[in-house]
Amino acid sequence: MIISGKELSAKLKLEMADEVKTFPAKYGRVPHLVVILVGEDPGSVSYVTGKAKASAEVGIRNTTIRKPESVTEAELLDIIAALNLDDEVDGILVQLPLPKHIDEDKVIAAIDKSKDVDGFHPLNVAALWQKQPCTLPCTPKGILKMLRAAGVEIAGKRAVVIGRSNIVGLPVSKLLLDANATVTMAHSRTRDLAEVTRGAEILVVAIGRPKFVTADMVSEGTVVIDVGVNRDPETGKLCGDVDFAAIEPKASVITPVPGGVGPMTICCLMENTIECFLNSR
Repeated sequence: MIISGKELSAKLKLEMADEVKTFPAKYGRVPHLVVILVGEDPGSVSYVTGKAKASAEVGIRNTTIRKPESVTEAELLDIIAALNLDDEVDGILVQLPLPKHIDEDKVIAAIDKSKDVDGFHPLNVAALWQKQPCTLPCTPKGILKMLRAAGVEIAGKRAVVIGRSNIVGLPVSKLLLDANATVTMAHSRTRDLAEVTRGAEILVVAIGRPKFVTADMVSEGTVVIDVGVNRDPETGKLCGDVDFAAIEPKASVITPVPGGVGPMTICCLMENTIECFLNSR
């Protein structure tokens, strides 16, 4: 079974749009998301365009602030400080990666925790690990929604996560753990990786290497979630971190690339923006 993130996100966005329609009468306005884009990185530009499109579909007000690559860290921090104080702004997102001369950690920490729609602020991260209320990072949140929508039982399952980034690997491991899976985290230094992954009943792959996970690394009936977005070096087409064609016949559930986790990430960003808006009411 292939889980289409495209279809699931479309359904969830329609539900959110119905909810947002009621906000002007209840609260006097709709939620407002501000996205800051520095430079012209093609991947970043495409993500920001996708966020604006999803905002329009859900009925959220979206503002994109574009700054040249040469913007200073101080200028960027000033923009964030002004947005933090603006009561008409509910969500602030700085599109990563930032140019080398800007400290990403400093920028993320400067965003008001209550407006941090990405869930990357140190206090949101701390709250996730302490099981406190927090804004969940969009990709891990989307992955859990996909598993639940596909009817995958998580509790008691052996889950393996390949990748240990702050954006996906670490938080998705925590969400799986909170859902009572037994979680193993694997990475580039893991010995006998194929042996580890063959033991997985749920396999989440987020390493950014095209078709890295091959059929021999996956057992029959595994649930496979592919977070990677890469260019296939042979065809130049988009592909994930797993060899979809080879693994799909073995997997009980698998996500495609494109059209899998990606649309769910943006969908959860919309949900987080609405949550930040409602929490400030």
